[in-house]
Amino acid sequence: MEAPAPTLTRRVFRPDDTPARIRQKVVVMILAAAALLAATSLLMSRAQDQARIIGNEAAPQAATASDLYFALSDLDAQVARMVLIDGADSLSGSQIDALGTYRERSRQVDADLTRLLATADEAAVLQLTDDLAIYREWVWQALTAESQLPPQPPGKLPPAALGFYTQATNALHLKLLPAAKALRDASETRLDDAYGQQRLTEVLGIGLALLLGGALLALLLAFQVWLVGRFRRVLNPALLAATVVTLGLTVSACVVFAGSAQRISAAREDSLEPFLQLSQTRAVSYDAAADTSRYLISGGLPFYTADFTAKSDGLVAEPAVLERWKAYQRDHERIVALADSGRTAEAIDTLTGIRRGDAAFDFSYFDAAISAVATERKQAFDTSFAEGQDLLTGWVLIPIAAMSLVIMLVSLSVRRRLAEYRA
Repeated sequence: MEAPAPTLTRRVFRPDDTPARIRQKVVVMILAAAALLAATSLLMSRAQDQARIIGNEAAPQAATASDLYFALSDLDAQVARMVLIDGADSLSGSQIDALGTYRERSRQVDADLTRLLATADEAAVLQLTDDLAIYREWVWQALTAESQLPPQPPGKLPPAALGFYTQATNALHLKLLPAAKALRDASETRLDDAYGQQRLTEVLGIGLALLLGGALLALLLAFQVWLVGRFRRVLNPALLAATVVTLGLTVSACVVFAGSAQRISAAREDSLEPFLQLSQTRAVSYDAAADTSRYLISGGLPFYTADFTAKSDGLVAEPAVLERWKAYQRDHERIVALADSGRTAEAIDTLTGIRRGDAAFDFSYFDAAISAVATERKQAFDTSFAEGQDLLTGWVLIPIAAMSLVIMLVSLSVRRRLAEYRA
């Protein structure tokens, strides 16, 4: 009676049989290659998803929230201009400019809220939208009351208009701007979390690539040595090729994980964070400049000069930009001095004039500088971030191709040795 043919399991795991030992080693190497493939491919996919979240969601949300804060700040600044110079024929050009800018900022606010509604806290965005409607109602009532009552001396508002305007600016500073700041802070927290996850993936990807790639290299080299000693043959070309492919994948994966993470992180530190800081500085500068108008509207309330000083001292930007702000500071002090001496009409003219040395001119000069620097930072972020994303392109499939080739080469490397035993 013939003995039954050995099963595949018995053929693989018979320790005293050379073909079985070869098959055991091949199976272990194939499993190691599959593990390296799975870890590298999955983590590369995760890194791509995280880069997409940062570039398409978290960073744009932070920029939008920052833009919302700026647009709201300038919205109220334009209201202050309109209320201050309403009805003055000599300032009709400034009135038209303020109205046009108000409408532009209003559209900007609406667009920002629409974008944030899809990514930020929906309840917070909807509440801000409701508060914005109330603010606009106060603004409309202030302008209507001012236009329907007899003209007042320059800088002096009818009591009804002043009351409505006070309600509007209080609504902005006590509700809208704090709510916008909360959205901005939340968006920056989300950005921090996204970058933290991306950093974790980088460390995990490099660690597993080195661990599993190193293990597979060790197995390949050990098998090569075993074959040379066992069969007295020269180095196996297929195993040598598999070793080279494994080494190439391991090193390349580590370089891609580290290089992509470094570029994406540098894009944030060198460009995005300065851009967000400049956006905040720009918003505060508009709100501070509006304090000059509010001082005149309020009849010289000291609160607005103190508020202007606090905001001005807190501005952060490049020295060249801040040097331009100092020119507006001097204009503010001159306007306050004129108003305090009873020369309100001259103070308004200095505030709204567009000649060199007037407040409007000097503020525009400052704003042009900070806008140019902010645009440059945003473009630098987009470029650097895109470079980081480009490094990840194709890296979900590359490990699959490389390890499939390694598995095929390992299988081919033992065909002749196994054929000798079958013969």
